[in-house]
Formats: sequence, C-alpha cells, structure tokens
Amino acid sequence: MKNTIEPMIKDEQFTEAHQQWDLKTLYADLAYAKGKPLTPMEKLHLRALLLGHSPTEIAEKLGKDRNGVKTDLCASVYKYIKVLLDKSEERIDNYRSICEWLEGAGYKCALLSSLPVDKLIPEKSVVNITNMTFENKSIVINFSLKIPTDKSEIEIIE
Repeated sequence: MKNTIEPMIKDEQFTEAHQQWDLKTLYADLAYAKGKPLTPMEKLHLRALLLGHSPTEIAEKLGKDRNGVKTDLCASVYKYIKVLLDKSEERIDNYRSICEWLEGAGYKCALLSSLPVDKLIPEKSVVNITNMTFENKSIVINFSLKIPTDKSEIEIIE
C-alpha cells in the first residue's frame, strides 16, 4: 500500500513562504527554466530556503542527511534559479544568495502590514463585508467598497 500521508505532510511544510513570496509565478518560471514542473521535494526545499532555513536546518527539519540535501539543492533548485536569472556563471557562496537574487528579480511580495491603513483607501471611503465563507482551507471575503470622488474632477464624455 502506497504511503499517502508523506506527500500531504510535505505539501504542508514551510507554507509560510506563500505569505512572503509569489510562489505560483516562481514555480511556473522555474518549471520553464527546468523544462518540466518542479517535483514536490524541489518545491519543499525552495520554500524552506525562502524562509531563511539553511540546508543543514532543512535536513534536520525533514529528518534527512545534510549532505544529501546540499547535493539535492545544488543539482536542482540552485541550478534552475541560476538558469532563470541568467546567472549560470555565478557561484553561490551562501544559500542566502538565493533569496537575495529572487527578491531582486521581484518574486518577493510587498507586505501589506507595512502600509498604514489610511494610505490604502481614500478618506471617507466605506467598506462593507457582504459575505464570508471558508473554502478549501481559505477564507473568502466578499465586500463592497464605496470611494467618494470629487465630481468637479470628473469629465463626462458623451
């Protein structure tokens, strides 16, 4: 009987990376650089790196051999990132270089928590939550947003 628990656990590890990185685009771009989709293990290693875990820490958290993880990273994730970012000739001196390169390439998400709320929407705007549901481990919030405008600035074109 095939072990179905192990793949589920791997998909759920290091998921915090989704909050900080555009993983959907990054996975797609790396798949293009690789020539085929990333394996679940490559995605797992990438997410761990993006969260700042060293190869040794990744090995410890996954119960794997640290030299095996280092070898896997060099043969896969590091290689695909170098191809994607046209850095094939550059040497990776430190695993942190990966995050720096990918952030420089625009794969890191801007954190909304660093923006003051009053800068997100104009003054006197009204936000009403119309529905909130839970779907596939996600919270879905439907809302209406009313933003006041100065009618003198609106030019009506007929």
